[in-house]
Amino acid sequence: MQLSFDGVVWEWRGPAPYHFVTVPPDEAEEIAEVARAVTYGWGMIPVEVRVGVTVSTTSLWPKDGGYVVPLKVALRRPERIALDDTITVTLTIDV
Repeated sequence: MQLSFDGVVWEWRGPAPYHFVTVPPDEAEEIAEVARAVTYGWGMIPVEVRVGVTVSTTSLWPKDGGYVVPLKVALRRPERIALDDTITVTLTIDV
């Protein structure tokens, strides 16, 4: 399964800052349909994330009935992604 969407980069400040993009509701519904088959526990869903030409692997985090995409430094740095940027994200989920 492959999904693409635009989203705004936001930050959660915990013990260390994390950068995320929220999966829009329509795409989150599509993910929810396959979630049970692909989760490895706690609702976490392994994905490949592409932004620009950079690809990274991570896991979607369930949040507020939807999902958020963590943006690793290895993805943000080469694509020069900053807080409040609107980016195009392509997710690949092995179903």
